[in-house]
Amino acid sequence: MPGLLNDKTIFLTGGSAGIGLECAKAYAREGARVALCCPDLNEAQEAARSLGDRHIGLACDVSNGTQVRAAIDEILAQFGRLDAIHNNAGIASPSASLHETTEAEWDRLFAINVKGVYWTAKHGFEALKASRGCILNTSSLVGEIGQEIHAGYSATKGAMNALTKSMALDYAAHGIRVNAVCPAGVWTPMLRQWASEQPDPAGISRYLDDIHPLGFCPEGDVIAEASVYLLSEKARFVTGHLMHVTGGAELGYRR
Repeated sequence: MPGLLNDKTIFLTGGSAGIGLECAKAYAREGARVALCCPDLNEAQEAARSLGDRHIGLACDVSNGTQVRAAIDEILAQFGRLDAIHNNAGIASPSASLHETTEAEWDRLFAINVKGVYWTAKHGFEALKASRGCILNTSSLVGEIGQEIHAGYSATKGAMNALTKSMALDYAAHGIRVNAVCPAGVWTPMLRQWASEQPDPAGISRYLDDIHPLGFCPEGDVIAEASVYLLSEKARFVTGHLMHVTGGAELGYRR
């Protein structure tokens, strides 16, 4: 039985671990060909091999336009088309207020989290126009509600949310949908690193459970399943949407 993404070719950045790897697995299960990337070639290829023979792993630093262009050229050479770009690559550190964030940290956050979207859109637009494809951005609830001691990270996700809506308007005439998925807490290697940087690392697991009204901090599979929907024909009339997959973390008055 065909899957929701049958025979679609998806370029997934940051696809070798965490939410990205869960998305890669879900896309492969639904019939897509996945081209995933991360800066380390061996890591990318190992992740791709875990999905099966139809998938490829590429070395690509999304902050580097030349590398992004080369990755997309390779995808088109191998698969002949590009149906979706999932901009998932991102970093969250440092855990700092604005005046405590160094210029280098600020620039790196924006180079990866925001400029990476610029590069994939710039070099992937014509292929997506040809396939009437779609773009999905992995954003965060903090882009909507803010977060203590994460000024730079929150700023990048706020920028991504606004960019998602503007891209949706610009690209609608070409049949290209653009959406974002916005998690709250999700257990990933990056979140575990973040937890270790907090003032009370021992209490962070309970905190992360408590901020979700549904009662627990999820794994990346919940984001992957929402992402499958947004890339599929089931969402063919959905664009410019920031989908909260948060267990209700943004709702009501909570301590």
